[in-house]
Amino acid sequence: MELRKKIDKILGAALAIIMGAMVINVLWQVFTRFVTSSPSSFTDELARYLMIWVGVLGAAYISGRRMHVAIDLLPAKLNKEGQIRLKKIASIIIIAFCFFALVVGGFRLVYITYTLGQSSPALQIPLAFVYLVIPISGILIIYYKVSDILNKQF
Repeated sequence: MELRKKIDKILGAALAIIMGAMVINVLWQVFTRFVTSSPSSFTDELARYLMIWVGVLGAAYISGRRMHVAIDLLPAKLNKEGQIRLKKIASIIIIAFCFFALVVGGFRLVYITYTLGQSSPALQIPLAFVYLVIPISGILIIYYKVSDILNKQF
């Protein structure tokens, strides 16, 4: 559990930094557009990519904190043992989805965009870097769900 707390702390700090960078970026965009009448060319693209990172990493963070949205209609009708079994099954399904869709699919997307040499129009950074958040988030969600199953955190 000590490793999990460290990952939570690092991930929370990273999300706060990204959000702070987004705020500064958007403020700069507004300033350059309305005060200097010469809008900055990179701010729109940077805000978009930072929003992607916040959204995808935020999903991993929320998953680790067990604060994600859930419909509890079925678990409410089950006894305690049935609820635990249902949560294990749901965690296994989440692990499988994250592995195949986020980790495997994400790494394929990163590899393809890196191989093709695609870069962003304004920032000229490799799009593989932008997409790298997908497999990172998948690995984090898998870690959290495996940790929940092994530590019986239901």
